[in-house]
Amino acid sequence: MDNLGSLTAFVQAAEARSFTAAGRRLGVSSSAIGKAVARLEERLGVRLLHRSTRTITLTPEGARFLDRCRRIFSEIEAAEQEIARTQEAPRGRLRVSLPLAGMLMMPTLSAFMHAYPEIELDLDFTDRLVDVIDEGFDAVIRAGEIADSRLMTRLLGSFRLLLVAAPAYLARRGIPERPEALIDHACLQHRFATSGKFERWPLKAGDIDLPASAIVNTIEPLIYMAEQGLGIACLPDFAIRDQLDRGILVTILDAHVEHEGLFRILWPSSRHLSPKLRVFVDFMSDRLFAAHTGKYHISN
Repeated sequence: MDNLGSLTAFVQAAEARSFTAAGRRLGVSSSAIGKAVARLEERLGVRLLHRSTRTITLTPEGARFLDRCRRIFSEIEAAEQEIARTQEAPRGRLRVSLPLAGMLMMPTLSAFMHAYPEIELDLDFTDRLVDVIDEGFDAVIRAGEIADSRLMTRLLGSFRLLLVAAPAYLARRGIPERPEALIDHACLQHRFATSGKFERWPLKAGDIDLPASAIVNTIEPLIYMAEQGLGIACLPDFAIRDQLDRGILVTILDAHVEHEGLFRILWPSSRHLSPKLRVFVDFMSDRLFAAHTGKYHISN
């Protein structure tokens, strides 16, 4: 048991990069954490952590040992939960971080809440790169690749960026046949709130200096302006399925657009999938990016 306690102290110190923070998490003093790690290093005959007055860092041996310790604790937690929660219904608070575009996931999130009323969703919408572990999130949903060895991940689904406009706008301004023709159109631009950069339109022809008839930092206003016939917008397919189905928006330049993005859910690798997190992951995987076969293109 003393060995297990030393492993716990090491994992907490390594993840927090601080003996003091690790001590707070475990309810002991920072010196107790330091002594436990020192005993572990002495028993193993190798240094696991570099200490300084301001912080601690992992040695190469420590990084490998941390990965193995996480697997050990994950298996222990899995075994405990398998026994203790076999009959338990998913319940409790689930704290999830989503991108600002996550507002467009609300129909799926609302359906989840109806299906699992005993789970309390605590949702944080931001495009900021949150620290899942340090900020206490159970999970995050993000687009793209996430390189963090402390996290486990599961693919939720893929999406495409499409160039869309209202039929009334195209009837008034004409249908662009080549990407270069966009220069003479009203382009509705999305600017990332965190970086201040415009979102690149996924044109095979490469970057084109597109005009900006309007600039917004969230997607919902772009959808509304496109619906109102104010211009052409670049939008993710999952956000405008209803508009495409009803013909409110149609796609253009399909042959000149190339894009596939991925949405993933991530959670701390030291944390086994609890019943509430498991049903959330399964539900979002099944519902969020269901296959769609409709045709939304317009041509002259």
